[in-house]
Amino acid sequence: MVQTTSTMLPLGTPTSDFKLIEPKTGKIISVSDFHGSSAFLVMFISNHCPFVKHIRRELANFASEYQPKGLAIVAICSNDAEQYPDDNPARIAEEARNFSFPYLYDASQSTAKDYRAACTPDIFLFDSRRMLVYRGRFDGSRPGSTVPVTGTDLRAAADTLLAGQPVSTEQRPSIGCNIKWTSGNEPDYYVL
Repeated sequence: MVQTTSTMLPLGTPTSDFKLIEPKTGKIISVSDFHGSSAFLVMFISNHCPFVKHIRRELANFASEYQPKGLAIVAICSNDAEQYPDDNPARIAEEARNFSFPYLYDASQSTAKDYRAACTPDIFLFDSRRMLVYRGRFDGSRPGSTVPVTGTDLRAAADTLLAGQPVSTEQRPSIGCNIKWTSGNEPDYYVL
């Protein structure tokens, strides 16, 4: 595990489209599948990352609470599944049973590059126009810390956005495991 900080994609960046497989169902999912939602959350996660495992239960609770409020949610794993078999499509399908949102596989890693994702978890919240209003951490808890996992930072951003108010631009980056790039596929923004 290499601890990595998110790149903090500039606020106001439009969402990048994708067409990715949902291993649990075999369906191809794209951004347009969520066109009617008030807000759209894209999260880069992985099965084996201790930072994601640390927030997994509260992330599932967050989704169950916010999806009925109009927040569309999708998770994406972009890790090299050959080198990290816990992140292969079959394992993603198993892990997806814990979530109420689609968990997709980005085999080419192009979606991670489009979002300038660097770590897991890496969180991107878009408004109804699909413009980025929040990117950063779930909350201040980390594996081994005494800080409880609450989703405080993401909840505050989602509550503000869903209330029709501007989201504060004071945002803290996510910290997690680096995305496991396929050898030779590392993006230009990737720094160890």
